[in-house]
Amino acid sequence: MQTNLSEQAKQLPRGEEAESILRSCVHCGFCNATCPTYQLLGDELDGPRGRIYLIKQVLEGNQVTAKTQLHLDRCLTCRNCETTCPSGVQYHNLLDIGRAVVDAAVPRPLGERVLRESLRALVPRPALFSALTQVGQVFRPLLPASLKNKLPRDIRVAKARPLPQHGRRVLMLEGCVQPGLSPNTNAATARVLDRLGISVTAVREAGCCGAVDYHLNAQEQGLQRARRNIDAWWPAIEVGAEAIVQTASGCGAFVKDYAHMLKDDPAYAAKAERVSALAKDLVEVLRAEPVEQLGVRSDLRLAFHCPCTLQHAQKLGGAVEDVLSRLGFHLTAVPDSHLCCGSAGTYSLTQPELSMQLRDNKMNALESGKPEVIVTANIGCQTHLDGAGRTPVRHWIELVEEALN
Repeated sequence: MQTNLSEQAKQLPRGEEAESILRSCVHCGFCNATCPTYQLLGDELDGPRGRIYLIKQVLEGNQVTAKTQLHLDRCLTCRNCETTCPSGVQYHNLLDIGRAVVDAAVPRPLGERVLRESLRALVPRPALFSALTQVGQVFRPLLPASLKNKLPRDIRVAKARPLPQHGRRVLMLEGCVQPGLSPNTNAATARVLDRLGISVTAVREAGCCGAVDYHLNAQEQGLQRARRNIDAWWPAIEVGAEAIVQTASGCGAFVKDYAHMLKDDPAYAAKAERVSALAKDLVEVLRAEPVEQLGVRSDLRLAFHCPCTLQHAQKLGGAVEDVLSRLGFHLTAVPDSHLCCGSAGTYSLTQPELSMQLRDNKMNALESGKPEVIVTANIGCQTHLDGAGRTPVRHWIELVEEALN
């Protein structure tokens, strides 16, 4: 695509990167065929090709309006378009650049500012989030439906974790909302890994991965969280931790991007590259192990929802299904499994109408094979889908741990 960036855009820290991404797009439109928002709205500007053109116009010095901001806001950042694109356009990086420029030029209404700042103040703080979740459970009958649906129907208490006893050690990102919404997920992970001879080392100083801040256009704050996590993990990495495991694929996708986001930071570039190389979704660890030796026994019919951050960002589509099949679970077919469920981090709160439509479509697809339980690999998707109040939705590792002999 021919570009003519303005002098101001050329001076942006990522201006050269933006121009390179724009030039890689051949405007074929294949991306629109798999874009969830384009399918719902049928508007060229609500598909990747249209959004790329909007960002191009902004970076070439054309007027920026609230309408431009709206079309960029409606993007789920599901990265389905990247899977489809024959030219390898790094759309999510261009979107990050474009959103920052647009938000700097177009002030948001007060209500949007309050919502976004509230999310940034609450979500990345696990203790505060867990406490408010517990309060919400107590007063659940009094809550409006919009909030009630965000709370899990059944919060399972975390089982005891085994003490580290094996020579093989991994780190694990505990996450922000998962300890409050699904506290047993990481405990189940530690127990399963222990059965495979792998111990989990806790690093409590590692906090939010930074994605919440970064994707709500507080990019520098998101990078600061990334730097703090790198510092927290580094001593364990130096003494031989073999991986940094994520049980939430959204966090995993972001941690794997640390290397790219901090490549121009002289103090952290090399360390970020090392951390990104060590970052692994849980399924990447388990699929390399003799999981058949776990002796899992279950006759449950499962439908697996593959989060966008797992299949499109981390390119691990089919990996969890393969492990579950090796363990003997019966998996039902899921039509249109490539499409987003509408959770997309904070998207279900910032774009609730579109999010609910996508959720209902996804639940219809997941339930088409009449599963007893739906499993997924990301806490945001898990909570969002379970909020429909239909077939129960859980993290897949919990079902594995419960079926251990």
